[in-house]
Amino acid sequence: MKNFKFIFIITLLFTSELYSQKRVRDYGIEVGVLKPGKNNAITDVFGVKVGHTTIVEGKNIRTGVTAILPHSDNIFQYKVPAAIYLGNGFGKLAGYSQVKELGNIETPIILTNTLSVPAASNALISYTLNQPDNKNVSSVNSVVGETNDGYLNDIRGRHVKEIDVLNAIKNAKTGKVTEGNVGAGTGTICFGYKGGIGTSSRVIPKKYGGYTVGVLVQTNFGGVFKLNGVPVAKELDNYPRSYTYDVDGSCMIVVMTDAPLNSRNLERLAKRAMMGLAKTGGIASNGSGDYVIAVSTAKENRIPYKSKSQFLNKKELRNGVISPLFLATIEATEEAILNSLFAAKTLKGKDNHQVKSLPINKVIEIVKKHNGIKQ
Repeated sequence: MKNFKFIFIITLLFTSELYSQKRVRDYGIEVGVLKPGKNNAITDVFGVKVGHTTIVEGKNIRTGVTAILPHSDNIFQYKVPAAIYLGNGFGKLAGYSQVKELGNIETPIILTNTLSVPAASNALISYTLNQPDNKNVSSVNSVVGETNDGYLNDIRGRHVKEIDVLNAIKNAKTGKVTEGNVGAGTGTICFGYKGGIGTSSRVIPKKYGGYTVGVLVQTNFGGVFKLNGVPVAKELDNYPRSYTYDVDGSCMIVVMTDAPLNSRNLERLAKRAMMGLAKTGGIASNGSGDYVIAVSTAKENRIPYKSKSQFLNKKELRNGVISPLFLATIEATEEAILNSLFAAKTLKGKDNHQVKSLPINKVIEIVKKHNGIKQ
């Protein structure tokens, strides 16, 4: 039978039609103590949008693109404070050095597979140069993260094209976010099970500012899986034996908050995301690229490309009041990773490789045994 190429533009608009997805909270499992936002997603941070392009072709192509936009205006003209933290640097994150140096980002954030980073960067350059008011722009710092989906996907074929990235940006929406085998998570693996895209959020109590922290992850890493502290991997007898390739992989973590933070404190926030990864059993192995991109979307702190003033006029939270944001980041990261596993479906791909989904019914039994489910 002739192979047909199915390119699914997965957008938030069609979430309910595409999947009837259950997330970790749907099973009575509550992660942490802080409350999630309305959608329990990164898009609970006002103005943040997410779009996916999922590419499935024949038997061997299982890949895609996920785009995260901090706001809907011209991002190059109105940059946002940002920081990137390297949990383990076995990766190909584009744009790191300028974000480190200047403390801001000026493009959407793109996630894809390892060998598609150049194509995604090129697409971001095209997107930026074609934006209104960017006629004289001659330098673009595109921010692109990746994980390696080469077990399930024909990664050497470099099937992600510029149009796929532009479509993910174009179709980005607020509201609910589709998770699991979509976008950049189409061909990923986590703890030996099918991984993917996951998201979660936390809202700080009003007396501490009422700010929202949202996290989106692309899970493709290994370790000894835990769920809310329950040693699931040990119970299932499914944990690393060689501690070499069976724990390798990567995890991209994107943190967005409406709290007015500078790049220094955003880096501190990003570091806490690695604690959330560790709580799920991730170990940031030698062959794992674990990166956290943290962004403040606070409108008053946007950084104009051009200004008549020599000074930035902005408001920043003091060091002494941001600990609740640290906790929110840890909890949202942990739950986003869990959601990526709960939403993902068994997938067969390149060379008939198959990765099974998390055995949710068995996992729930184990968690119940440890009294980890709310009655």
